[in-house]
Amino acid sequence: MHRLNRRVMMTSTAVAAIALPALAQAPLPAGGPRETDWLTYGNDLANTRYAPLDQINADNFGKLEIAWRFDTARLGPYPEFRYETTPIVIKGRLYATAGSRRDVVCLDAGTGEVQWLWRLDEGKRAQNAPRRFSGRGLSYWTDGNEERILYVSQGYRLVALDAKTGLPCPGFGENGIVDLKKDNDQEIDPDGGEIGLNATPTVAGDVVIVGMAGAAEVVPGTKPRAKGYVRGFDARTGKRLWIFHTIPRKGEFGYDTWLRPGEAEKASNTGCWAQISVDPELGLAYLGIEIPPADEVGIHRQGPSLFSGSLVAVDLHTGQRKWHFQLVHHDIWDRDVPCAAILCDIPHEGKIVKALAQPSKQAFLYVLNRETGEPIWPIVERKAPLPGDVPGEWYSPTQPIPTKPAPYDVQAVTADTIIDFTPELHAKGLQLISYYRHGAVYTPPTLATWSGKWGTLTSLATQGGTNWAGGCYDPESHIVYAFSETTVSPTMIVPSVPGTSDYEYVRARSFPVPKGAVSPDGFKPGDVTVDGLPLMKPPYGRITAIDLTSGDFAWQIAHGETPDEIRNHPALKGLNIPRTGQTGLIGPTVTRSLVICGEPQFTTTATGQKGAMLRAYDKATGAERGAVYMPAPQTGCPMTYMHEGRQYIVLAISGRDHPGELIAYRLPSGEAQPTPRRRGA
Repeated sequence: MHRLNRRVMMTSTAVAAIALPALAQAPLPAGGPRETDWLTYGNDLANTRYAPLDQINADNFGKLEIAWRFDTARLGPYPEFRYETTPIVIKGRLYATAGSRRDVVCLDAGTGEVQWLWRLDEGKRAQNAPRRFSGRGLSYWTDGNEERILYVSQGYRLVALDAKTGLPCPGFGENGIVDLKKDNDQEIDPDGGEIGLNATPTVAGDVVIVGMAGAAEVVPGTKPRAKGYVRGFDARTGKRLWIFHTIPRKGEFGYDTWLRPGEAEKASNTGCWAQISVDPELGLAYLGIEIPPADEVGIHRQGPSLFSGSLVAVDLHTGQRKWHFQLVHHDIWDRDVPCAAILCDIPHEGKIVKALAQPSKQAFLYVLNRETGEPIWPIVERKAPLPGDVPGEWYSPTQPIPTKPAPYDVQAVTADTIIDFTPELHAKGLQLISYYRHGAVYTPPTLATWSGKWGTLTSLATQGGTNWAGGCYDPESHIVYAFSETTVSPTMIVPSVPGTSDYEYVRARSFPVPKGAVSPDGFKPGDVTVDGLPLMKPPYGRITAIDLTSGDFAWQIAHGETPDEIRNHPALKGLNIPRTGQTGLIGPTVTRSLVICGEPQFTTTATGQKGAMLRAYDKATGAERGAVYMPAPQTGCPMTYMHEGRQYIVLAISGRDHPGELIAYRLPSGEAQPTPRRRGA
């Protein structure tokens, strides 16, 4: 039995590596990463989340058993209940971030046994960070000899660890750490600056690309906030190679799209908080850029305001812009780019086109030529709905609307899209929406008053459609699989309280109602449910298969069992309600034969257990091919790999009263074990 060996190196920050000595020093297997490993957050730089494996298939998925579990509850000062990591597997070792302090762990891929653990204690810097907790993962670099694990800490440091030992790499930055608040073309408070990142760094060759996320503020405050610049670093030394100004400086391309003098200088955020995809052959990195504050109020960012709400292709080695495509002009709906673009080579008009497919919060799949940024199918500028009424707001007269594929979720709030389980519930739904402005996609936010309208109802709320988990892509069939949730939110714009915000108007969670005043039917501002039931029709969560050879849907299904609160609702007693699906921030994975995705909510199973199901669907038809029990919902994305002749599926699960853990599934001994083919075979 090995005793834990703790090594502590004192720098400006306390760091520690914890390792099992004999294992920590053992060399990794010879050779580079294998086709049976899971190499990056999305399994490749194209972020396809595809694995060419089929030992686990339609015939045996339901036989999966738990191989091991890794509990993160004791990592950090308190448990992590929103565990969003996706591990990577390199040559028999699984690497992941874990716990409320964002530790890095290395586990045996077959047993889940800890090989080493590394921790960075950042004190106030982490406590003040806008993006805390476990993060979404890490990355791997090798030159064929040295091997490194790279990740971004809660306090916004880029850390390089030796993949064998878990110790910081002395030749990288300062003792293995690069302070990302420095060398950023702006002054950032080292302890209080609200800048961070949950996404993984992207490693392409010897370049490490790091984005930025600011505070998720509904009401932006008055203190200065950082700009979300994207940088490339040398994977060997940590030296900054380039920086891309997501908010252009004077003289740079796009500066004049900030219409009022000084707006670009004062603007903040506009970072790349999503995963970043790279085409090494073209030498291009694809950045999905968020919007500046405030999400639903654009008073202080007049005009299109590049590069907010845009996909930007930059040179991998210099950071120079090659092309951009703005998905939303002057976004006042929080429709920023939430996830990685999926890179794919698709047949189109008699030739193979280097394309990308970008899922979105508004449930458009934007399909572009990734060499040029030109749409594969026309994306047309269409007249936007009538302007709102927020004083000082700027409204784009048009918005870019894809002609193909069609929206893969419900974008409008109308009589046809709201609850209709019974005529009575439908009538209440009609009454509720009458208190708000509502309509088609890009209906603008409006002022909220008790005596008038309570604001605007927006279908596919700020976390609706597809969010950070993104989609996946099957290179054999050229199909993108996207999970989306159907949600609605009220956007209620009210005057800000003096001294609390830079903005004269802000989005409100609620607003004062005259004393004693109630609507005739008992609704109040902010309500988006009817007798406790969702306002929108089900399915509330769905998986859509989108064929990129035609731009049409191959299939669409409800994903997730009907929630208990709906299944047991007294108003629905006696009704035969098909599976409704569930809302959540999750994403699927695709293998040679299956689409795999876990449920995002707790429900009660047929055996009376509380938990969730990991489900598998036929990738060609959407027919369910099996399901296995999980003690908590999926909160990361599934990944899969082969280890010692057996296929594993591993994912992060967590939820209320269930701290985060990694759970690994495999088939029982003796099941058939087809030999994996190489990708593209």
